[in-house]
Amino acid sequence: MNGSKSHPEKRPLVAPHIASLPKSGIRDFFDLVSTMKDVISLGIGEPDFVTPWNIRENALYSIERGHTHYTSNLGMLPLRKEICNYLASDFQVNYDPVSECIVTVGVSEALDLVIRAITSPGDEIVYHEPCYVSYNAEVKMAHGVPVAVETREENDFSLDPDDLEKAITSKTRAILLNFPCNPTGATLTMEQTKRIADIAVKHDLIVLADHIYSELTYGDMTPPIASLPGMKERTVFLHGFSKAFAMTGFRIGYACGPAAIIDAMMKIHQYSMLCAPITAQEAALEALRSGRPDMEAMCLEYRDRRNVIVDGFNSMGLHCFKPEGAFYVFPNITSTGLSSMEFAKKLLMSRKVAVVPGSAFGPCGEGFVRCSYATSMEGIKEALQKIGEFIKELPKA
Repeated sequence: MNGSKSHPEKRPLVAPHIASLPKSGIRDFFDLVSTMKDVISLGIGEPDFVTPWNIRENALYSIERGHTHYTSNLGMLPLRKEICNYLASDFQVNYDPVSECIVTVGVSEALDLVIRAITSPGDEIVYHEPCYVSYNAEVKMAHGVPVAVETREENDFSLDPDDLEKAITSKTRAILLNFPCNPTGATLTMEQTKRIADIAVKHDLIVLADHIYSELTYGDMTPPIASLPGMKERTVFLHGFSKAFAMTGFRIGYACGPAAIIDAMMKIHQYSMLCAPITAQEAALEALRSGRPDMEAMCLEYRDRRNVIVDGFNSMGLHCFKPEGAFYVFPNITSTGLSSMEFAKKLLMSRKVAVVPGSAFGPCGEGFVRCSYATSMEGIKEALQKIGEFIKELPKA
């Protein structure tokens, strides 16, 4: 014995399951964009419209009236009642505002809460790719196992129920759906929705339905899966105000579903976020009461922009299907011989147009780029011109 004491092995400062998470591919790329001037951005998925004036006015008026305190953990009851009325009238699903609805800080928090509420370590959550960047990470942060099902360009990136069922195992806990989809704009048909519902019932699975783009549908909206027989009791309906009402900065979302799941979500919300900001809740209440005309006008403008940008990409030889929802297109850039990241970086540096590499949305997004048409028509036309020039100057593959 030399009198020295043994020292315990030094532990990492960050938990391994968090340290291993990649940073958002979208935000990483736009850190680069932020260092440049005069960039035309087709990147961030945020409406270019300012929140309608009546919604802003109500937020200001609520402060003037002294509404500056905490609300119920579940959210203001008048707002929850209005949310449930809205879902009953527009989505044909009836919820109890007292026990089956929670207001959250954006739909992103709602998704985080429900995944944590239902997932035990090792549970598998099946979702479709390309998809919103947080889905894989959210499952891993809850110690679950994310299982991706590839969607394909030849099917307009719609989810094939047969592919979905092949991914289900004895460990599968839930199916996560996002239609209309970010980043592709894909939608589901009624037949596909019914088949997915049958699969959920057959395998006793929960369905997490992210409807954040549902109002931005350019044809007939497919009824939500929660409205189908036997599905309300196993579906959590996730939604918010960011996209359809142009309220991204207000950070207001909500979830409706079985009372037991909502109660579990409330516990996590109670110990972490406490409640959504009251000013934003007051604004959301006004949005539901009077915001429909503005929402419909914005949707019509998005539809016109979609037509221009889809035609533009196809005319320059980059195949692009016409999405039926959201405000994104997902053109195929494989003919250029560049990877998604190479294409996006070269385009940014040479023409100052920002698009998002498709690889940010999962491995099967490689070969595509996401372009948001939530920007002005003038900006879209100028961006298309610059992308066309960029394509012409590339070496022939």
